[in-house]
Formats: sequence, structure tokens, C-alpha cells
Amino acid sequence: MSNLLSWSITLTLILFVLAISLGLLRLLRGPTAQDRVLALDFIYVVGMLIMLTLAIRYDSSMYFEGAFLMVLFGFVSSVAMAKFLLRGEVIE
Repeated sequence: MSNLLSWSITLTLILFVLAISLGLLRLLRGPTAQDRVLALDFIYVVGMLIMLTLAIRYDSSMYFEGAFLMVLFGFVSSVAMAKFLLRGEVIE
């Protein structure tokens, strides 16, 4: 791995940690439940990006599979939460 790629991956991971901390702040202080659900979706997406960045850094395909599972469960939980907030129940 080149020196430039190593530095850029490190900087990217630092910025992703900053983004997750801002998402956690919105999750904890969100005025409405919709804001909290949106912050949780944001955290899932940034977590997936962290997994993909680590896959590039360590040249491992296992991180890609982990990122796929993370996004899959994040999408299903987002749909369930949106349905709960809209109708008050998840299973009809």
C-alpha cells in the first residue's frame, strides 16, 4: 500500500468517526422520533462506509460481507421503525 493511500485512509476513518459522533449527538438530542430514526440511518450508512474503508486498508473480503449484512439489517430496522411510527404497530 502506498504512503498516500495509507494517509488518506487514516484521514477518512477519522472523519467518519467525527460523522458518527455528530450522528450520535442528533440521536440523543433529536427533538422528534423521526429525527432519531434518520440519525440511526445515518449511523448505519457511515458504519458501512467504515467497514468498506477497512476492507480496502486490510485487503480483506470479509469486511465487504460485514458491510452488506450491516446495511441489510439497517434497512429492515428502518422500515420497521418507520412503519411503527406511522401506524403504531409493526405486524398487522
